Amino acid sequence: MRRLIYPLASAAAGALMTLSFAPFNLWVCGLLSLAAFAGLVLHRSGGLQLRGRSSAWLAFWFGLGLFGSGGSWVYVSITQFGGSSMPLGLLLTGGFVVILAAMLAAPFYFLGRFTDRALPFALAFPALWFIGEWLRSWLFTGFPWLYAGYAHTGTWMAGWAPLLSVFGIGLLLALTAAVMALLVAGRPLPLARRTRVGLLVAALLPWPAGALLEQVEWTRATGEPVTVGLVQANIPQEKKWLPEFRAETINRYQSGSRALGESGAEVIIWPEAALPLLYSQAPNLMSTLQRNAEETKIDLITGVLYDRVDNGLRVVHNSAAVFGGSPHVYHKRHLVPFGEYVPLEEWIRGTIEFFDLPTSFIRPGPDEQPPLAAGGLTWAPLICYEIVYPTLVAGSAQTSQVLLTISNDAWFGDSIGPLQHMQMAQMRALETGRYLVRATNTGVTAIVDPQGQVVERLPQFQRANMIGKVTGRSGSTPFMWAGISLVFALALPMLAAAVALRIRRRGPAVAPVAGQATD
Repeated sequence: MRRLIYPLASAAAGALMTLSFAPFNLWVCGLLSLAAFAGLVLHRSGGLQLRGRSSAWLAFWFGLGLFGSGGSWVYVSITQFGGSSMPLGLLLTGGFVVILAAMLAAPFYFLGRFTDRALPFALAFPALWFIGEWLRSWLFTGFPWLYAGYAHTGTWMAGWAPLLSVFGIGLLLALTAAVMALLVAGRPLPLARRTRVGLLVAALLPWPAGALLEQVEWTRATGEPVTVGLVQANIPQEKKWLPEFRAETINRYQSGSRALGESGAEVIIWPEAALPLLYSQAPNLMSTLQRNAEETKIDLITGVLYDRVDNGLRVVHNSAAVFGGSPHVYHKRHLVPFGEYVPLEEWIRGTIEFFDLPTSFIRPGPDEQPPLAAGGLTWAPLICYEIVYPTLVAGSAQTSQVLLTISNDAWFGDSIGPLQHMQMAQMRALETGRYLVRATNTGVTAIVDPQGQVVERLPQFQRANMIGKVTGRSGSTPFMWAGISLVFALALPMLAAAVALRIRRRGPAVAPVAGQATD
């Protein structure tokens, strides 16, 4: 049983981080979570070098706690809407959690080389934490969810988002946590006074620096505010694709649009796949939407399943279409595995109901697509899952004045998933210095300002309309033009310095003589 103390404590530390994210928003729990994890590694080492597999093993358990609690909404999607049984849902969710935990743990295999010296540990821990988060942004198509920095859309650390993105905030948090662990865990690694002071300054300085950076306006307003209306139709997921409910769905959106038009909306937005049919199946409806937009001079942006014939085969895209002065269609680029397409479908499609969801036949659109134009603004369209990819959003923002994300989070039920999704959208507004408009079927429907703060929001699971104003923004934040290269410019020298210090101090750590401290 004693052998399980450290792994179980590490899993508990990982679960603690979930409390830092929405809907709990206890950001200090994320910092304590990282500090506890770093402290466990230090105490497990006892001032000696850990074997690589030992530190990676603790990181793996930390990941089990983090993703098992923070990603619990996956089980809701699989069982409640994917048609899987409870045992199968637990099995699939467990496999998902294990894979993510393994990705988080992989870089920490190298942390064991730095656990016997304070400075190398303080430098290596945050660098490896960043590498772990970066790996999850692209490996196996990526799952950039539950990054430590997401908890800080409302703290001083938010000032770093336009420069270093959520990745850089996570690195700075991990630096603070590593120093906290070192200062508390003085028995394994005693610290000289100057080293203690230097580490304390390095850990605390990013916080007031972030507060100062919040005062910098990286982008600037262009033109007059535009009035935007959003329709939250609250269509039950189990009824969304039923032919007998189709007329009710269309009526909810059209009646909501009429009310918003009477309230002065210049652009009206419907959520992802708002129309429960293929584009080609409703030519009369599409013509009506275009005619209404032209007559009222109110542009409409809606999610739609857009189908076309390519080399004799029918291809379907998850798209956003503009009706009005500048008709145009955007096709989603980054698809959700199993939700929108089935990897290795020739082998696994049809084996269980979960692999045959109503939208699991979507094809991705081209990488380079122009922004949407509506209401005199250019919009960067991001459909559902796309908003969680920082570099994808930053690239789209380069040619756009406003961020637009449409989603159908009814797939998550009443779990914590939709609220986490909303929090990540807020971070994208911070990183790009742009207004963000978010239209969803069941919530969270909201407007976010360039500082990442929600200015208008509808309650979840209610049929409602919302109207608000957004202003186009021009210019680029450092993150938009440099991407995460600025974070690598911090992480790689930190890791190189940790290695150099280890080489210089090669040899076993020596216990300090009475009255003597080491660094």
